[in-house]
Amino acid sequence: MTEIVPLPAFQDNYIWTLRSGPHAAVVDPGEARPVTEYLAREGVELVAILATHHHPDHVGGINELVAKRKIPVFGPKGEPIPSLTHPVGQGDIAAIPEIGATFSVLDIPGHTRAHVAYYGLASLFCGDTLFACGCGRVFEGTAAQMLESLSKLAALPDETKVYCGHEYTLANIRFARAVDPGNATLAAREQRAQRLRDAGLPTLPSTLGEERATNPFLRCAEPAVVDSANKYLGARLADPVRVFAAIREWKNKF
Repeated sequence: MTEIVPLPAFQDNYIWTLRSGPHAAVVDPGEARPVTEYLAREGVELVAILATHHHPDHVGGINELVAKRKIPVFGPKGEPIPSLTHPVGQGDIAAIPEIGATFSVLDIPGHTRAHVAYYGLASLFCGDTLFACGCGRVFEGTAAQMLESLSKLAALPDETKVYCGHEYTLANIRFARAVDPGNATLAAREQRAQRLRDAGLPTLPSTLGEERATNPFLRCAEPAVVDSANKYLGARLADPVRVFAAIREWKNKF
C-alpha cells in the first residue's frame, strides 16, 4: 500500500511524498532539503519525481535530488524544466512500478501554459490549478482555459482525494464565504479546517465531492455565485467564464 506523506517546504508549500516500503516518489519538490532529510530519516530510496508545472517553488529542488541518482523525472512537455527525463501531456501515463503506482496525466493549462495533473491511487496531484476551496491565479493562460481545466478535474469521482501544492485553505474559505455566504457546508468546512490548523495539521487532502460543494471556482453556474459576481462587477452576467473571471479578479484583491 502506498502512503502519502506531506513534507512542508518554504512558507506554505507541500512536497507530496508517495511511499511504499523502501521506495518513495515525490511531487513538486520545490526544495531538496525536506526530501533528503526524509529519505535519510526513514531509510528509503527516491525512485521518481513528478512535476506539475515549471514555477521554482515546485521544481527548484529537482537538480539537487537527481545529482547523485538516475531516476525518472516526469513533467509537462510544454514547459521549461531542463531536468525532465519523461515529458508528458494529456493521455500519457506516469508509471512508478517501485511503489505500485500508475498515474494518468491530465493537461490543465491556465495557471501556466502547460500545467499538468496526475490522477491515480484514487488521488489527484494538481499543483497550483485546483486548491482546497480555491484555484490558482491565471498567469500564462486565459480564464476560459482555467475554467475548462477546473471542470476537467471536477469531472473526476467524488471520492478522489485532492493533493494541491499549498496550504491556502483557511484564506480560501474566507473568500469563498464572501462569495457564497449562505452555504452551510462551507461554514462547517471552515470549522473543520480551523481545528486542523490549530492542531498543527494539514487541511489536505480534501475530496472532489467536498470541492464541488464548497469551492466557488467550481460553482460558477450556481445562482449564489453568479449573484455575487454581478454585485462585484456592478453588471449582469451569467456566462460561467465571465463569472469565473470576475471572482478570480475579486480574489486577487481580497
